Amino acid sequence: MRVSKILLAIVIIAAPGWWYWKTSHPEPVGISVAYVERGDVEETVANTRAGTIKACRRAKMSPSLGGQISTLPFAEGSRVKKGDILLQLWNKDLQAEIELAGSSLQAVSNRFHASCVQAAVTQRTADRFKELERSGSISSEEYDQAKSRAEVSAADCAASNADLAVAMARKRVAEAKLERTILRAPFDGVIAEITGELNEYVTPSPPGIQTPPAIDLIEPDCFLVSAPIDEVDAPRITSGLAARITLDAWRGRIFEGSVVRIGAYVIDVEKQARTVEVELQLTNRDDLDALLVGYSADVDIILQTHKDALRIPTEALTDETHVLVLNSHNGMLESRSVERGLHNWSYTEIVTGLEAGEAVVTSIGDKGVQHGVMAEIREPAQP
Repeated sequence: MRVSKILLAIVIIAAPGWWYWKTSHPEPVGISVAYVERGDVEETVANTRAGTIKACRRAKMSPSLGGQISTLPFAEGSRVKKGDILLQLWNKDLQAEIELAGSSLQAVSNRFHASCVQAAVTQRTADRFKELERSGSISSEEYDQAKSRAEVSAADCAASNADLAVAMARKRVAEAKLERTILRAPFDGVIAEITGELNEYVTPSPPGIQTPPAIDLIEPDCFLVSAPIDEVDAPRITSGLAARITLDAWRGRIFEGSVVRIGAYVIDVEKQARTVEVELQLTNRDDLDALLVGYSADVDIILQTHKDALRIPTEALTDETHVLVLNSHNGMLESRSVERGLHNWSYTEIVTGLEAGEAVVTSIGDKGVQHGVMAEIREPAQP
């Protein structure tokens, strides 16, 4: 019993001391840190929505009139040359019209030749009669008759020439009608898709009407990246700026590119931010083998770069001008005011407020991480 009283007294006496020690020596909070270092810092602009890999040239074509498909000489995936026939509608009636126009043209051409030969003969006769009339061998009336016949023949030759021009134009009209039933490749390309089979009926597909094109032709080995950029960032972008391009289909791979075109107007889509379309080309031709039209893409357009700048991870900023620094002497966290320079999603340049080698907290959102608390590194510092 006496021992129990002694132990109880010891506990009662020690409890306030233990409580005081705990309150004056709180348990350190675990933090993640990164060291202030030197390196390159870039100011970049990124797309607001996913961009798209596009072919430099792409033609979604349909015949300009409806008809039944009679010829499909190429399959999907085939490479074609400029001028190759990709699709032809049934057009025997138009071919017959061309043959008729050709025969009519030949007949008119023959008449033109005959009338002009006759005009030349009558003109020579009129010239001889003129000499005879001067010498008094014939009367003036006979010369006038010969001259009139020459003028009539010349007029008939001119009329035949006009008929020949009409016949040639009529044939060209028939040929133009026939050409409307034929789709030809406007450039060297690859057939991406064919909508329709032999003997099926196809119709024109003007813009704004939900009718799929008969032939989708793309230019191979030439790609552009189209990316929507927020209207606020668009004025800072100029042609020639370097960029990094990443694709969901090729995670971990970075494609180098440059800006080649900036849209001439702002795209206003309901319930979406207003954007400007920016097109980029890939600078390394070896990268083109890895691309397919339609891949989604993200771009980082580099506006400017500072070499060998003092930098920290952007995630270490508690706001635009403050960071938490781990004091290496007493192990406490200190809020530090800094002046920023260039910054992006990864790194922020520090102009003043920090020195190389200091440890800044990157786990600023964790519970208990704040100015004035004891802290210890729970993860290895980032290099």
